[in-house]
Amino acid sequence: MSGEHPREVDPVTGYDTTGHDWNGIRELNTPFPRFVLWILAATVVYSVVAWILLPAWPTGRDYTRGLLGLDQGAAAVAGLQALDGERQGWLDHFDPADFAALSADTALLDVAMPAAARLFGDNCAACHGAGGVGGPGFPVLADATWLWGGDPETVAETIRVGINADHPDTRVAQMPTFEWLTRDERLALADWVATLREGTAAADAPAATLFADNCAACHGEAAEGNMMNGAPSLIDRAVIYGQDPATIAETLRHGRQGVMPTWSGRLSEAEINLLALYVTRLGEGGQ
Repeated sequence: MSGEHPREVDPVTGYDTTGHDWNGIRELNTPFPRFVLWILAATVVYSVVAWILLPAWPTGRDYTRGLLGLDQGAAAVAGLQALDGERQGWLDHFDPADFAALSADTALLDVAMPAAARLFGDNCAACHGAGGVGGPGFPVLADATWLWGGDPETVAETIRVGINADHPDTRVAQMPTFEWLTRDERLALADWVATLREGTAAADAPAATLFADNCAACHGEAAEGNMMNGAPSLIDRAVIYGQDPATIAETLRHGRQGVMPTWSGRLSEAEINLLALYVTRLGEGGQ
């Protein structure tokens, strides 16, 4: 036929060429691999079967269920309900809480503590850090130093009502601003307080009088803190905002008022008691 490219066979592979020549390289007219065609056909058949048997087509606010009637959402809900029922069996032991008996029940704690760790991670770790290591503005929970008390009953109450929170029975604590003091007095007091935990604070220094007149009512005459009002000790290593002179001076000038939210509306009483027991074990090195 006029204009038709003459057939040219590659002598090496035996395939026809397309007639194209790229700088001496001839393009082969290689047939499409047969196994690939079979794979494509299989995927088409699988798609059709899946559309028929499985949930597939959206129909506005719903979707086709398929002949098998599978529903992953319903299966997930059923699985969660089963897990919740199993969990509730041992969780009921924590409401009402007999912390002495619970602490002695090692078999129950072996089951409950992994769940308590997840509870802590979901609700507490964002502020207090993984494992209760604390951070700037958030107290450490993995030590033996507490603001309000470290027994399970007290910790449970703190979790339940919060600190400076919107619960009607919330704990209230505030470090007021000391702007009635002069700048030099605040700086001198900050330098003196910073030496308390080193045991080098001079008892006869003018700043000692400033402390007795302005700080001892909350922090105690020996600066050992007061669990009745959440005033921290100033003579140990457990600090929240910092114990260097500059940070203390900032605290004296602007005050502090941290907030611990109430969890009574989010966690059940049993969960609060479980979490309290877990937190106290952190402080005892039990986790």
